[in-house]
Order: sequence, then structure tokens, then C-alpha cells
Amino acid sequence: MPRPLTPTERLAAADKDSTLEQIVARTGDWDRFLVEQAVYAFGLANDSFSANDLRNVLPELAQGFLGAAINSLRTAGILEHTGQMVPSTSGPTHGHRISVWRLSVKGLVIAEARRPRKAAA
Repeated sequence: MPRPLTPTERLAAADKDSTLEQIVARTGDWDRFLVEQAVYAFGLANDSFSANDLRNVLPELAQGFLGAAINSLRTAGILEHTGQMVPSTSGPTHGHRISVWRLSVKGLVIAEARRPRKAAA
């Protein structure tokens, strides 16, 4: 039975212009973790968002892991699809439709649990 693909491997399979070796050589696990954290933080600050919005705030290097980070958070149940699609603003995609996301109830519960509590007076 083959093992499931990692987010990096899924991204490499989807991106015909990059090989897995090129992606891994550009960044490591720590960078992928930071992109996931950035996507989560963006979700906390915005009711909904797409990869278009995130590309505007992430450095170019991080953008290669954006799809993998969104997919990882979706698979974990932290993000959910809004049912909306928008045209991509990324040149190489030629305006294909991309998903609009929001934090799920699970994502909001995690956010609440991470919020600092005020000390009782």
C-alpha cells in the first residue's frame, strides 16, 4: 500500500514547472510551518480569503508553499471552503478559478484556546 503524499509532494505533482527536489531545496520544514501559520493568522484577521489575498502579503519564496499550506489546514479541518470561487490573479494560472476560504468552527475554537486569558482580580 503506497504511503499518502506529503503537502510538498502534492504541490510538486500539481506544479508541472517545479520538481520536488527544487521545492525542497528552496525551503525546509520550518518554512512550510511558517506559511501555514501565516495562512492561519490571515484567516483570523479576515472573514474570508483566497490565495490572491495571501500572495500579496507573503514573500515570493513562501508563495510556492501556499497551496500546500491551505490544503494542509483544510485537511486538518481548520479551514473550510466558502462555496465561492474567484479568478486567480497569478499570471501563470491564466485566471483559472480558485477557492475562497474561511476558518472553520474548529479553527475558531483553536484560536479561542490560544487567546491569552486575563488574570482574575
